[in-house]
Amino acid sequence: MASANDWQPTYADLHIHIGRTSRGEAVKISGSRDLTFENIAREASGRKGIRLLGVIDCHAPVVQLDIEQLLEKGTMTELAGGGIGYRDTTILLGTELELREPDRREFHMLAYFRDLATMKSFTAWIARHMKNVNLSSQRIYVPAREMQAEIRARGGLIVPAHVFTPHKGIYGSTAARMAEVLDTDMIDAVELGLSSDSSMASHITELDPIPFLTNSDAHSLGKIGREYNELLIASPSFDEFRLALKGMEGRKIRANYGLNPRLGKYHRTYCAACGSIMDEQELSAERCPYCGSLKLVQGVLDRILSIADRNVPEVPAYRPPYCYQVPLEFIPGLGKAKLKQLLERFGTEMNVLHRTSEEELAQVVGSHLAGMIVAAREGRLELDSGGGGTYGKVSVQGKEPGMSKDR
Repeated sequence: MASANDWQPTYADLHIHIGRTSRGEAVKISGSRDLTFENIAREASGRKGIRLLGVIDCHAPVVQLDIEQLLEKGTMTELAGGGIGYRDTTILLGTELELREPDRREFHMLAYFRDLATMKSFTAWIARHMKNVNLSSQRIYVPAREMQAEIRARGGLIVPAHVFTPHKGIYGSTAARMAEVLDTDMIDAVELGLSSDSSMASHITELDPIPFLTNSDAHSLGKIGREYNELLIASPSFDEFRLALKGMEGRKIRANYGLNPRLGKYHRTYCAACGSIMDEQELSAERCPYCGSLKLVQGVLDRILSIADRNVPEVPAYRPPYCYQVPLEFIPGLGKAKLKQLLERFGTEMNVLHRTSEEELAQVVGSHLAGMIVAAREGRLELDSGGGGTYGKVSVQGKEPGMSKDR
């Protein structure tokens, strides 16, 4: 086996939903019909350049039937290191479940298993504790720590999902401290979600020893790779991913790539009545300054600051860099036709985002768009904050791309 010095970076997006099965059966109701197990693999491998995928909803028997048929046809194979192989991409079998402790609001948890047989064993157990095992993100009626024990007994990995979002994130919805509801010794990583970054999360001491993941939570094929991780591993597999989370044998998370939190749709507090997003001067008010409503929904940044046990974030030395990555779809003027030209020339979105020079990009889409792509790569775009379920935007003011005033 090649040494760590010879390993190529592996890009990983570990939270992608199944919208429908190949037979049209609904799994994630809000997911695109095109999000079948095979389509996800084809999109990630051929268009996105993502080599390690976490496909959620593999607990559903109707999804498992799709997987078994793909294995029988030889379209995919089960890998010795764990996971399902498709071309040069590996799929980790994952699930997202909803948990609720007494007198608390619900939160979501991700789990990943090494092979299909183990996932089917888990399915047999959870089917006794939920209403519809064929649907995504369903409530399971067992205590959270019991759920952790069942996952760990099967060799699974445990990752609380989008932990800071007001919509079913454990910090955003359930508790000021994760330890109030979970055994933190049985947490392998946390998923930051689209409206936070490593610095923001480092306001909370209990997160110091826990790895961070940045994933897309994709509900459509186009959103795959919206956020992702750069891993240093020998090859894409479940076993290698586990080593990377533990930082063992030279494996590690080398970087987190995510939206600037200002682009996230839950970044700032907003008024549920009129949709206005609050700025810093308005947050002390109990009512919306625009319509007078009391229906204020706390944004990720404001929630973190309210539960922080540090005044200033302290990012542990082992933590990889968090790189602000503006997805290509956010760049004004880069429509489907020009994106198609880029992909025909450079192969995958990861090549466009990471490996292609500004001069080469300009040869295809012109100097302005090439400059925008490179500015996005380097975190130099002007941004307008998101909130209230609406994504932030890249500002367009007739100026050359510049450093964001509030990064």
